[in-house]
Amino acid sequence: MQGFVRSAGCVLACIVITAGATLGHSQAAPAKPAVGTLMTPATTYGKLLGMLSKEFVDAAEAMPEDKFSFAPPATAGEFKGVRSFGDQVKHVAEANWYFFGGSMSEADNKAKHDAIEKLTTKADIVQALKDSLAQAHTYVDGITAENAFVMTANGTRGGMAAFGIAHMMDHYGQLAVYLRMNGIVPPASRGQM
Repeated sequence: MQGFVRSAGCVLACIVITAGATLGHSQAAPAKPAVGTLMTPATTYGKLLGMLSKEFVDAAEAMPEDKFSFAPPATAGEFKGVRSFGDQVKHVAEANWYFFGGSMSEADNKAKHDAIEKLTTKADIVQALKDSLAQAHTYVDGITAENAFVMTANGTRGGMAAFGIAHMMDHYGQLAVYLRMNGIVPPASRGQM
């Protein structure tokens, strides 16, 4: 009888562990929408922005503070006058306010740009990036089928969101190269080799 109880206990433990893992897995990843499902512009742009925001912030946080001033040396190729790692991050934070600032005035945009340009510490630069991404998400969340392609002062909302996301992708590629030139595997690439 003791062997039966021990075996039943092992079987029950396996069932509980398997059920827990299955439930945990099914709750972690929402179901993919069916083919043909109409997606809102906010959902479409938001998903892209969300993925890229995580990769960009993770890359910025991966570079040690003493390397934020790193720029490839001119001897490594055609790198004369390129932005440093920190300047790349600041540039994207500044540009995000342009792309995703909505109805921000030119004066407010310039003030935001000037304030970000003065930042020197990694913590402040990364926080400016996160603040700009929060604004980007707010902007994207407000894009609807009705307003996505209505002209604004700087272009259509959908066009500005697409351009802003593409702009970040371009600079993410540069951050990845700068990280690798410093012996750091970009966080998005870890575990995939």
